[in-house]
Amino acid sequence: MLIQEIQHIELLLNFLASHFVKKENWKDVSKAEWTFIVEEINNLLIAQSKKKSLRLTIKILGQNYIYEHLVIKKVLASQKTKKLSAISSPNLTKLHLIVQTLGYANYYDFIEKHTNNYSFSDLKINIPGVRINTRLLDELVGFWYSYNRNLPENPGKKKEERIWRSAIEIYKSSTTNEYLIERSGGDQHKYYGKLTAYDDYIFIIMNSNTFIRQRHFVSRITDIQEKLKQPNYTLQQIHLISTCISFNKEPIALFEIWDRVTQIKKFVNSSIDFPINSNEIPDDISLQIKDASKNRILNH
Repeated sequence: MLIQEIQHIELLLNFLASHFVKKENWKDVSKAEWTFIVEEINNLLIAQSKKKSLRLTIKILGQNYIYEHLVIKKVLASQKTKKLSAISSPNLTKLHLIVQTLGYANYYDFIEKHTNNYSFSDLKINIPGVRINTRLLDELVGFWYSYNRNLPENPGKKKEERIWRSAIEIYKSSTTNEYLIERSGGDQHKYYGKLTAYDDYIFIIMNSNTFIRQRHFVSRITDIQEKLKQPNYTLQQIHLISTCISFNKEPIALFEIWDRVTQIKKFVNSSIDFPINSNEIPDDISLQIKDASKNRILNH
């Protein structure tokens, strides 16, 4: 193997560690956690094969494939020898399958996108001289669905009215104590970012992991300081303004509603395009974003 190939495997391991067990470095992942990651990947493979009406009778990856073949026999082995040529190359078919479950065309597509994209660790939101509202940030931790109006690329073209629902997870990093966010996008791509809160304001910045797209969010939770003093109070819904580059490649501002997910076992970690009258959309949210002109600001 070449040193670059080892670096690419480490890149993949770090991505899997962050995506599945919220750890920033593959070295911090235990053998049991790698087994869990393999199980999750196999579940995705099975679910995707059923969706495509394909038959998959056995799991593609053995439960210890990543730990034994990638961690032990490739990366750790490379650290113990100066003769990398003695280390065999990994099974590319299995590497392709792993990244394809996460929305990439193949292993090379994954490498290209992750060696040339933004460094999420460099994302910063800072307002000097203002104390961070960690109580509000703790309240935001959990799973959410975000809703906004989805229009065709050509606004003048008539189309059935739609609502776009994305999946969101907010969690606190165990290593940096920062509050991190993951959000689903179209075609299984992901957004990763950071969020913070000052007083009753929430600020969020996210980058896409597959193409040039950055999103910014701001929200104000009126009287949140008093609400958080109430016994058993839980923040259930947030109204936000977001800005990004739209799918027709124009800057756009959106009104979004984030609704807390209470039934975690039924949480769908992907984005879905629903008809506006779908039973999957809560009635109060359908009413709030019914008027498309009030919920999307196009840059003409």
